Amino acid sequence: MNKNAGFLLGIDTGTSKTHALVTDMNGNAVGFGESGCGNYEVVGEDGLISVLNEAANAALKMGNIKKSDIASMGFGFSGYDWPSEKSVMERAIATLGISCPFQNENDAVIGLIAGSSKGWGIAIDAGTGNNVRGRDQFGREGRITGNSVWMGEIGGGGEMVWLATVGVTYAWTKRGPKTKLTQLFLEFCDLDDEESLIEGLSTNKIHLPPILAMDIIKLADEGDAVAKEIVYLSARELGLNTNAVIRQLDLQTNDFEVVMIGSVFKAGEIYLNPFKDTILAFAPGASFIPLSLPPVVGAVLLAAEKVGLHADILKPVLIHSTQSLISKLDPDA
Repeated sequence: MNKNAGFLLGIDTGTSKTHALVTDMNGNAVGFGESGCGNYEVVGEDGLISVLNEAANAALKMGNIKKSDIASMGFGFSGYDWPSEKSVMERAIATLGISCPFQNENDAVIGLIAGSSKGWGIAIDAGTGNNVRGRDQFGREGRITGNSVWMGEIGGGGEMVWLATVGVTYAWTKRGPKTKLTQLFLEFCDLDDEESLIEGLSTNKIHLPPILAMDIIKLADEGDAVAKEIVYLSARELGLNTNAVIRQLDLQTNDFEVVMIGSVFKAGEIYLNPFKDTILAFAPGASFIPLSLPPVVGAVLLAAEKVGLHADILKPVLIHSTQSLISKLDPDA
């Protein structure tokens, strides 16, 4: 095919939001679209289809691009963890009505592709939940399950709120010390007494959102002992999750990059220090890179790879043009 003809479409379906990006074959961004949660485990298959189409159509409309002009597509799917889920993703992709080659990966993988200088290393996504994916220089892949506390994987906002719920419960039963987390939850739920809070949590009538992790971190910064323990435990556990993937790829004696994705990494030193220390004690050659651009850039690079374009040539233009386009849409981004 003519590598200068047509356009590339990348889509990142995250648990909090979904992004779509259209570029030309040289990496110049021409269209951007956004929609809501695209994790099919949260919104179901119909919900995934809806947000996928909403974001894609918005990006195509902005760029005044026809579906028939798309030469290749790349996707990063939140919640896409196992081969058995491949058919769900492919059915959703088919509803776009775009006939062209495509590649799809877990959303942590496109974050790695977007953020790493060499296209390999470790990607850690710590936002609503936590996930760790890795690629070595030979293309081997490593991973955790991405299934949160059900599989003993802690590190994201949701797991931090779960740990805080345990701390508040222990305070009520007097197994553990009193904590300002109790008042935080009471105020959030607009309740007056601890027993009503514990009853609501126990009967599954109260659901505490992952965004409360930011308040937990704030209380830790202010010195609440239980909150500090939760933040430290979360950070160390995420470091141990990462070390597992490093071990799978036998990178512990190598120099490699760790790409950090997600809101939890904005917590500052109280989280970052124990997280990094846990990894560096096992793999001293690790270097840490906060992802400063939307992971959807990695989805476009997947699309480019599918049709034989060289990411190292495309990437600088893609990053600059995407940042420029997004800044025009949202000057505060």
